[in-house]
Amino acid sequence: MNLRNGSVMTEFILQGFSGGWELQIFFFVTFSLIYSATVVGNILIMVTVTFNSTLHSPMYFLLGNLSFLDMCLSTATTPKMITNLLTDHKTISVWGCMAQMFFMHFFGGAEMTLLIVMAFDRYVAICKPLHYRTIMSHRLLSGFVILSWVIGFIHTISQTVLTVNLPFCSHNVIDNIFCDLPLVIKLACIETYTLQLFVIADSGLLSLICFILLLVSYTVILVTVQQRSSGGLSKALSTLSAHIIVVTLFFGPCTFIYAWPFGSLASNKTLAVFYTVFTPLLNPIIYTLRNQKMQRAMRKLWFQHVSSTQNF
Repeated sequence: MNLRNGSVMTEFILQGFSGGWELQIFFFVTFSLIYSATVVGNILIMVTVTFNSTLHSPMYFLLGNLSFLDMCLSTATTPKMITNLLTDHKTISVWGCMAQMFFMHFFGGAEMTLLIVMAFDRYVAICKPLHYRTIMSHRLLSGFVILSWVIGFIHTISQTVLTVNLPFCSHNVIDNIFCDLPLVIKLACIETYTLQLFVIADSGLLSLICFILLLVSYTVILVTVQQRSSGGLSKALSTLSAHIIVVTLFFGPCTFIYAWPFGSLASNKTLAVFYTVFTPLLNPIIYTLRNQKMQRAMRKLWFQHVSSTQNF
């Protein structure tokens, strides 16, 4: 945004949710509770994975990083959305909007890559169990995590550089609960058809391709397990079902929002809420309620904390 060129645009108006004060307060309480649970749940997973030696394995190392990305992704949009629910003038500064989009795509791009890494981890664990520790070394895992952050940064900076200097003249109403790239681009005073095509290729097509690759990889794992042992299929399904749920719920809304930014799906508030509010909460729910090892580790950590507190 080059304000020195005479642009008077200093803020955007977020339309948010329609309805009376009673509905706004209901949304405020609901989303506040969900966001609090998201932060607490993901922090609990990160602390448990860090301080419990039984969870020092590649799968839980990746899970801890996924929890961090989920928490950051939710924090990029949800707090501003919650505070706007209690105000009549739901605004966000131009630079605040740019920052919101930058961090949303930064953490979102990194999470896409990390989910692919987690699928590769499950493939090695299930299809090559004897070589699992050798292949999934600490050095490789650290490299994968760094790569996910690098890809997330490249993904977001490539779009931010093209968006940040767009001229915005008079139209400043965003029909959503947060700043989203397709909707902000449409408000520019110049022709942005080429930029919108770039968004489809960069965000929408990337989401769709990653989603398809992940589903194919899980299918290959299940077919491989079935060919080796029919009895192992149920165990593999139990292990992979949580991953498949997370992948579907994360990539589904992304694909619908960014693959067709010209249509009304880009301003679909239900998809936006699901993508930024509900999905980051599903990670701690799925990986704690379904994982007995994680539950035992959390109970052990809690008992150690209570015991150390009583000693004081």
